[in-house]
Amino acid sequence: MAATVGTFEAKTHLSELLDRVVKGEEITITRHGTPVARLVPVTQRDQRRIDEAIARLKSFHKGRVLGDDLTIRDLIDEGRKW
Repeated sequence: MAATVGTFEAKTHLSELLDRVVKGEEITITRHGTPVARLVPVTQRDQRRIDEAIARLKSFHKGRVLGDDLTIRDLIDEGRKW
C-alpha cells in the first residue's frame, strides 16, 4: 500500500520517509492534494523495468525475419561503411 504525504511533511520527515522506502514502501508526495512525486525503492523499481524491457524485446523478435540470405552481421557491416 502506498502512503501519501504533503510536501511540508516530506521535507520535515525525509529521513523517516527514506527509511520506510528502504523497507519497500512507496510514498507519494503531494502539493495541495495533487501528486507531484513518488519515493520508491530503487532496486525493486529498476528490476521490474529491466524485466519488462526484456519481455518486450523478446515479444518484438518473435516472427520477424531479415530475409532469405540477410544476417544481422551483414546489416552491422553495411552500417559501418558510412
